[in-house]
Amino acid sequence: MRFMLVLCTGMALFYHIPDINSVMAQGQTGNLGQFDRRLLHYGIQVGYTQSKFDLRYSEDAELRQTMQGTTSYYAPGFHIAVIGDMRLNDWFNLRFLPGVTLVTREISYSWEQSYLSGHRTIAELGRNVESVYGDLPFEVKFRSVRYGDFRPYLTAGASYGFDFASLRKNRNQTNQSIIRLQPSDLRYTMGVGFDVFLRYVKFAIELKMNFGLLDLKVEDPDIYIRSFDYLRTRTFMFSFTFEG
Repeated sequence: MRFMLVLCTGMALFYHIPDINSVMAQGQTGNLGQFDRRLLHYGIQVGYTQSKFDLRYSEDAELRQTMQGTTSYYAPGFHIAVIGDMRLNDWFNLRFLPGVTLVTREISYSWEQSYLSGHRTIAELGRNVESVYGDLPFEVKFRSVRYGDFRPYLTAGASYGFDFASLRKNRNQTNQSIIRLQPSDLRYTMGVGFDVFLRYVKFAIELKMNFGLLDLKVEDPDIYIRSFDYLRTRTFMFSFTFEG
């Protein structure tokens, strides 16, 4: 009797679950109904970024006598890229998004009061570190079922970036020290967004996080560089894409 009850309940639930093919067919009746069935399509991405360093305060006991700690804060930037999108199946796409990202990272220094009182002319409270990255990201895009002219999605991937503004090979030739960075960076990315199918183009809003995997610090005896053991980049991106 219990088995029959479970069977009847399961059949009732199955009866009310819509057929996935019918749901997908409904999604093809709106704007650009066959757009996501193309093998290849292209577009452009424009975004606003917030970047900072993931850093660790130095374990150097001598340095800790002069400085309480270092902190990095998010600072604004800009991103632009072109999109090459290849359809793998009904759910997954492979995307290549070469582009340029202008980022600024803020570093704040907290000095011990005894050191600050005797070195006010050289003790800086903060630094801005600017970079211009040429990015080569590859991502996999997982698309959900389309609902009318909307379709949410998730992305995950990896990216290589080269910092054209890197001062790694420059030496300090002024009284102000330079925070130098390694020019190459590897990151993994995760994002979420939704496509909006307009009459002539597909528009999307996307949120993405980039997490650097490499230590960008260039060893230097300067106290501003010795104050942390490693530097990794972290970027939050809010972007708009247009695909046709």
